[in-house]
Amino acid sequence: MAEEKEHRYDPAAIEPKWQQRWAADPKLYAADPIDSGKPKYYVLEMLPYPSGQLHMGHVRNYAIGDALARHMWMRGYNVLHPMGWDAFGLPAENAALKNNTPPREWTLSNIAGMKRQFGRLGMGFDWATEVTTCFPEYYRWNQWFFLRMYERGLVYRKKSKVNWCPECATVLANEQVIDGRCWRHEDTIVELRDLEQWFFRITAYAQELLDGLDKLDGWPEKVRTMQRNWIGRSEGTEVDFGVEGRPEKIRVFTTRVDTIFGATSVQLAPEHPLVVVLAANDSGLQTQVEKLLEEQKIARESGDVGAIEKHGVPTGHFAINPYSGELVPIWVANYVLSEYGTGAIMSVPGHDERDFEFATKYAIPVRRVIAPADGAAEEPELPFTLEDGVLINSGEFNGLRCLQAQKKLQEVAACGGFGEAAITFRIKDWGVSRQRYWGTPIPMIHCQRDGIVPVPDDQLPVLLPDNIDITQTGGSPLARVPNFVNVTCPKCGGPAKRETDTMDTFVDSSWYFYRYTDARNAKAPFDSAIAQHWFPIDQYIGGVEHAILHLIYSRFWTRVMRDLGMITNDEPATRQFSQGMVIKDGHKMSKSKGNVVSPDDMVARFGADATRMYALFAAPPDRDLDWQEDGVAGVSRFLARAYRLVMKYSETARTANGVAVRAPTGLSLKLLRKLHQTIAKITLDFEGRWHFNTDVAAIMELVNEIQAADAQLAAGEVPAPVLRELLTTLVLLLAPFAPYLAAELWEELGGQGGQGAVLRAPWPPSNPDLAREDEIEIPVQINGKLASLLRVPAGSSPAVMEAAALADGRIQARIAGKTVAKVIVVPGKTVNLVVK
Repeated sequence: MAEEKEHRYDPAAIEPKWQQRWAADPKLYAADPIDSGKPKYYVLEMLPYPSGQLHMGHVRNYAIGDALARHMWMRGYNVLHPMGWDAFGLPAENAALKNNTPPREWTLSNIAGMKRQFGRLGMGFDWATEVTTCFPEYYRWNQWFFLRMYERGLVYRKKSKVNWCPECATVLANEQVIDGRCWRHEDTIVELRDLEQWFFRITAYAQELLDGLDKLDGWPEKVRTMQRNWIGRSEGTEVDFGVEGRPEKIRVFTTRVDTIFGATSVQLAPEHPLVVVLAANDSGLQTQVEKLLEEQKIARESGDVGAIEKHGVPTGHFAINPYSGELVPIWVANYVLSEYGTGAIMSVPGHDERDFEFATKYAIPVRRVIAPADGAAEEPELPFTLEDGVLINSGEFNGLRCLQAQKKLQEVAACGGFGEAAITFRIKDWGVSRQRYWGTPIPMIHCQRDGIVPVPDDQLPVLLPDNIDITQTGGSPLARVPNFVNVTCPKCGGPAKRETDTMDTFVDSSWYFYRYTDARNAKAPFDSAIAQHWFPIDQYIGGVEHAILHLIYSRFWTRVMRDLGMITNDEPATRQFSQGMVIKDGHKMSKSKGNVVSPDDMVARFGADATRMYALFAAPPDRDLDWQEDGVAGVSRFLARAYRLVMKYSETARTANGVAVRAPTGLSLKLLRKLHQTIAKITLDFEGRWHFNTDVAAIMELVNEIQAADAQLAAGEVPAPVLRELLTTLVLLLAPFAPYLAAELWEELGGQGGQGAVLRAPWPPSNPDLAREDEIEIPVQINGKLASLLRVPAGSSPAVMEAAALADGRIQARIAGKTVAKVIVVPGKTVNLVVK
């Protein structure tokens, strides 16, 4: 008992000591020069929004990346592990408004606080590469990229319907609208408004972004599926229907042009341009259209437009089927959306469930034009939606199979000039205009004579003015700053006005990881040779909530930079990992939910090592973690036991420094076997499985087994060289998970200073001969049910395993009086008896 008091684990004393030492060495976590000869490893966690302080949800993300970085340093890699701040955007601005503090002051204060928290948690970031996106030295390159994309036709401005969040008082990209609500304000319904906006032409890369997903084997399938669905590729045909007695054409997109002879109406979105024209001269139609628009609005607010109760109104006008010349009525329908496809559909109720529902409701004719390919005598019920059929009631195309007919009908449309084969995508161009202050100013000028004029490169950055009156009404706050708005046109020298919208904050985070590689470059976003050495990122870590927003945008930006000749890689990251959320009180831990747990409190009570190790131990890293404070206390108690164990025998271990371990036997062999099995497991997990929760459990088991032999250790039954290997390797295994404790114990064991520091100590190799069990446990099943467990020599042949199973007393009792029909042996795994 006295021994344990003497070696009391006190993280409040140990951790600040090492924090100060590490802070005094700015190169401790710095990457070596790119010509060091070491293999590179770029590990990166998504940078945080500094709109508050860190909570345990953040700690989990960064503890995963930090453990990986430390392991790779120990494996001899040249590791780049940077950190920065996604400092622009609505979260920071909203928090600043709430706290009556200018956004810059609020943001920089939070950065200082979060940086202090990272330091106390012992996170191994290279702060020499720090990036802060609200600084001009960073956002000038946002503007530079904007201009390069404008030159290539990838930036354009147009008036369009956009998503407007009343709470944010700004436009949102399509990707920022979740179930009809703002991605930042889950209870705020997004409205549609007509505004002049700047767009990035992300659709120019839609096919490449889709194809690239097949090569991202190191990304979670869930993330790739979410991106595939969002990109949403559809192959089909665009066809123009004429309008009887009018010059307009109605272009529809259909994936089933083979059913076009079954079209019995054309339906338009309430906001379709033709509807606007027709309703302008028909007050009754206008009233009905307004009702449909209101129904759409309510459906958007519910978050499920697809489930809308379908209503429509006939316009009294007719469309002309370009293939048959048939006149079909034109309707306006509430379930047709202007922002998807062409805002018009041909309705084929005989072969589409949605169209059938609408036609039945309004007594629109239903016509069969596809029959089963097998020539079944009994006609199937309508709607018949299978694509494996033959055309009927389709004029000269009768008898063609569906796919054959689609190609033929496309050719006819192309030759007749009324249609063509087409591919559409669900993804839309990225609207980047924001009517808020705290963001990158868009580097464009509106000239009275020359229209839109780009800001010349030598006038970058366009600086964001300080200390302005920020309101959330009346458009962008920058529009009310005359010194910012009123400028001279760089082209004609006449009076002009600056663009007053700012860029979406996702612009900042679409390329920041390239800036990390050359963060102080004042002449370019980064040096291409340096970036090319580090890219692609070897491991990127961040929440699945960014699977569509950030990750698609960053993949787009990487391709743009490639086409600008700045890099050669197509993708930003080889591997991507989405950690699970931290759950408290049944909800994701977040400031908006008011259920955050501060790591400061946990560190003060239990220490940083226990806090971060709990985040790794409590659940598999890809699963949600249900926060339990008692769990942190439990990890702290384990670390105390590990500390006491090493301290108790550290002097004996130090005396054996440099002495080789001879062929172990007995207890020494047993302990070394457990040690090398633990090394093998953890090494394998760091190579991709990431079962960090079971790794921590394995270290706990190792400590338990060593402690169980305490009496023999104290009696000197385990040679000092063996004891030293046990303890030093235990400390090395702890180092990625509990760096403060590992550093303290490494020093205690005589590993102080220079290359002997635990961060740079070589990762211990596993000896397969020592890790191999002499005996293994084999389950024996009878008719698939477990009946007994055997211990047999490792490497036993199937015959030996079968004989051992049949000789087992429990098995003999179970099969007495029965016939063993078959014995199935899986070498080294199991024996299964089939008994009758």
